[in-house]
Amino acid sequence: MNEQLLADLIELRRDLHAHPELGFEEERTSAIVARRLEKLGLEVTLGLGKTGVVGTLRVGEGSRAIALRADMDALAMPETGTPAWRSAIPGRMHACGHDGHTVMLLGAAAVLAAERDFSGTVHFVFQPAEEGRGGAAAMIEDGLFERFPVDAVYGLHNMPGLAVDQIAAVEGPQLASSDSWTVTFRGTGTHGAKPHLGRDPVAASGQFLSMLHTIVAREVDPLQPAVVSACAVRGGDFAALNVIPDFVEIGGTARAYAPEVRDLLEWAIGRLAHGTAEAFGIAADYRFIRRIPPVVNAAVPTAIAQAAAKRAVGTGGLLTAFPPSTAGDDFADFAAEAPGCYVWLGNGPATENARHHNTGYDFNDAAIAAGVRYWCEVVRGELSA
Repeated sequence: MNEQLLADLIELRRDLHAHPELGFEEERTSAIVARRLEKLGLEVTLGLGKTGVVGTLRVGEGSRAIALRADMDALAMPETGTPAWRSAIPGRMHACGHDGHTVMLLGAAAVLAAERDFSGTVHFVFQPAEEGRGGAAAMIEDGLFERFPVDAVYGLHNMPGLAVDQIAAVEGPQLASSDSWTVTFRGTGTHGAKPHLGRDPVAASGQFLSMLHTIVAREVDPLQPAVVSACAVRGGDFAALNVIPDFVEIGGTARAYAPEVRDLLEWAIGRLAHGTAEAFGIAADYRFIRRIPPVVNAAVPTAIAQAAAKRAVGTGGLLTAFPPSTAGDDFADFAAEAPGCYVWLGNGPATENARHHNTGYDFNDAAIAAGVRYWCEVVRGELSA
């Protein structure tokens, strides 16, 4: 990749960082992506998953087709860092590096469109709404894989803590399932000085919360990773501290790598909620919302990704062992449609302000070149001329 292209990608990355857009709102970002792909001579399709973009590059007579995916959305959080390109939109920032992911895939499209040293079809998929809003599912529902059938899918995410010349490509589980749950305890409100006249949902909630973590500690196989966390509690009114409320709402997340553990978490949270309600003589409404399945790298695309990483960053830069993350990514929905591999690209030291979803986070531009080289080598490995 020449210095002029790299400088252009860095400038664009910083521009995208300064103009973050939330999931399904990436109008500006999508327009920039589409315009650049069109200038490269790619076939461009807009509107998949509302703001998703697909750029298609066909070279030679090869019949094999693959998809490379980058996410585009930002997060609803303020930026406390002070780079010259800090977010210009209050309460919005690129705190997970999707600005970097977007420009690296655009860079790969530019290199591959110029060199055309492969034979087959590449679909460059720019996905909206990865941050919990279901962008992958929305693109699939809009016919992504019917319109663009592929033999394999590939994803990439930056990873603070790995050097910018390191790539972790590991077979098997990489990211956990990401599901949500809610419990509403419904009691009978009463005067705080006369609790015997009502049924207290606050006390029930406290008991439920204290017992919640026994699910992972005592019900899940110790050799199987799992997480259950309560992340929101709402009930009562601090302007009326002499009133026991009628209801208390609790919500949280559940994570697992194995399908049977995911099923266990759904069942156990509900059993605990209803059991607690019964013990306190109240009712419980329970919902478990399955959002994103786990990301599990398939053997064949992982081998191709590992070989591509060696060519991109050298044998010493490839990691074939790396701990899976309890975070989630709806790339899993794509990987359910075709064999997939999701790799981690080094983003430099994991300092306090270099961690994902931190208000001081900023993607490390020094990682762009390695990311572009990796994408190009995946295509060359998959679609050898």
